[in-house]
Amino acid sequence: MRYWLMKSEPDAYGIADLERDRQTIWDGVRNYQARNFLREMQPEDLVFFYHSNTNPLGIAGLMKVVTGIDDPTQFDPKSKYYDAKSKPEAPRWQTVTVEFVEAFNTLIPLDKLRQTFDPDELWVVRQGNRLSVMPVEEAIAQKILGLAKQPS
Repeated sequence: MRYWLMKSEPDAYGIADLERDRQTIWDGVRNYQARNFLREMQPEDLVFFYHSNTNPLGIAGLMKVVTGIDDPTQFDPKSKYYDAKSKPEAPRWQTVTVEFVEAFNTLIPLDKLRQTFDPDELWVVRQGNRLSVMPVEEAIAQKILGLAKQPS
């Protein structure tokens, strides 16, 4: 099993939405490096759900990978993620279906993550990092899980 971190804006889709829906397709990723990380994901991998473009920024909860799929939005001309160059017989964009595991009692804010990890340990603390999908080493993931259990 591996660990990952994926970002979403909570006003578009947050951890509360995933808790309500139980499962969702993580669609619309249109960065090749992020797509390649999505291709590496395996069922049962754990993923930290990071709330981005909000105040405060931070890790809100945990989800797990259910399965890898071709991103259906790439074929939908009405979708803002439509890709005219992508064909069903040769899709360019893959993603995963994820399932809710838990919402943390308290969001782990970016400031706390910066105090705890250096940029080589946890990419989300890197200055200017805009990648929406990234790997997390197991030792770092265990520390994050420990932070989630600390009283606020």
